[in-house]
Amino acid sequence: MQSTCNFDQSLFDLIARNLDRHEITLLDHRERTHAAVAFTLVDCSEPANLANIPFLEETRQEAAYILTTRAPRLSSHAGQRAYPGGRIDPGETVEQAALRELEEEVGLKLDSSSVLGRLDDYATRSGYVITPVVVWGGSNVELTPNPGEVDLIHRIPLKELMRDDAPILETIDESEHPVLKMPLGDEWFAAPSAAIAYQFREVALLGRSTRVAHYEQPYFAWK
Repeated sequence: MQSTCNFDQSLFDLIARNLDRHEITLLDHRERTHAAVAFTLVDCSEPANLANIPFLEETRQEAAYILTTRAPRLSSHAGQRAYPGGRIDPGETVEQAALRELEEEVGLKLDSSSVLGRLDDYATRSGYVITPVVVWGGSNVELTPNPGEVDLIHRIPLKELMRDDAPILETIDESEHPVLKMPLGDEWFAAPSAAIAYQFREVALLGRSTRVAHYEQPYFAWK
């Protein structure tokens, strides 16, 4: 993979090719709420707003993905790291739902041609099956948080996914499976969002057939 993760046609082609080769795992969502999230690729034209992620002039053309901090007044998972997403409405495909939520949460309106593919379904402890949709967001896009749902929007450089200390696996007393976390500057974020980011790295960037459904979420996210 290109070491600089430039936001260009070669990155587009790499991700599209690797996702096309990936045989996605679908989960039964009849006993859970089916939701879609948009793992969206943009450029680093704005700071990430997170500790110890440098923003330099020469990084503006590097690739990034959109991560949000959820609004503090939400009834569930307030303040947690997440991708734009939500429940799939009746009659919607997962791709349509992901694009709708992307527009509603961060103001980025795209059509179906921006969809590069999907990652595996992930079942959460809080009763959802999440389908991640990988989206090419474009360059120099303006992102505006919906204050009812999003507190902050972060553009996280893709090179953060490639760090030597990623992923972080943590044992917890409540489960036989380790919690998966991904480093984020001086911070970290956990599954399910971290599991999606890790599988994107493995499948879309490195071309490895890697599954993540078995990784656990931290106990605070079980409710």
